[in-house]
Amino acid sequence: MLLAASGVLLIGVGIYFLFLRPALLPEDIRYMSLTPAELQSIGPRLTSWLTHVFRVLGGYVAATGVLALTLAWTSLWDHRPVAAAGAGIAGGLSIGLMAAVNFMIHSDFKWVLLAMALVWAASIATLVRESAVAPDERPGL
Repeated sequence: MLLAASGVLLIGVGIYFLFLRPALLPEDIRYMSLTPAELQSIGPRLTSWLTHVFRVLGGYVAATGVLALTLAWTSLWDHRPVAAAGAGIAGGLSIGLMAAVNFMIHSDFKWVLLAMALVWAASIATLVRESAVAPDERPGL
């Protein structure tokens, strides 16, 4: 259930990037240390470019969420080790890396992303713990 929740969260983030995220947030401008003149000079071109970049990113984030949901509802119910390994690696490369980078750039969203990464990590830890229990004693079976 935790991995399914992570999938839903990622789909939400993907939708945010696809449809709601402005090209430049105040934190982006702070990070780039742009002066108002520099921003005025490159802003329109940068905004156009970033709109496309964030649409692609949003699609990938939402796709990761859909795949997490699918994995949670199929292979993970069988407690297959390869499914757990794949989910763990995918979580590290997706929401784990996103959270780490957001801490590096001092993003305003770093704690939200860390919480999402921890939900994913908890799902893998729960799966590993449940896999150590006899099949007839597992919750939900």
